Amino acid sequence: MNKLIQTIIKTGILADTLDISAALVHFYIVTRKNPLFVLQYVASGLVGKSAFEVQAPMYLLGLLLHYCIALIFTVFFFFIYPKVGLFHKNKWSTAALYGSFVWCVMNLVIVPLSQISAFPSKPSSIAINLVILIFCIGLPLSVAANRYYKSSRV
Repeated sequence: MNKLIQTIIKTGILADTLDISAALVHFYIVTRKNPLFVLQYVASGLVGKSAFEVQAPMYLLGLLLHYCIALIFTVFFFFIYPKVGLFHKNKWSTAALYGSFVWCVMNLVIVPLSQISAFPSKPSSIAINLVILIFCIGLPLSVAANRYYKSSRV
């Protein structure tokens, strides 16, 4: 069990670091604005528009929230992985399915329940966000869970 917890934490940190890095880089490329705005945006889900009035504390809160959310998705994935036979067949299809699942939960459930007004809904934004989630969340989780559960069967 200790090895499972270590694997989940390491994988969650890796996946979230990849995800937030991609989000920050993408935001900067598209807007040429301070990419740390993304962290304020995340924090605004909890504290509302006041997240945009203060910088450093909201950057930290946004980063903390982002890592907590990613860890929850990581724990959930490692919990369901052994129960979903389809996940064992192909890491790429698993990454695509889980990345899409994360996008749906975040944008159709979490964001509407938060204090964030709306999520980006342009088809190009949706496609880019999906690709980021598939490669930065879905793929690392798929590979790590596959390795963990294969080695624990041996």
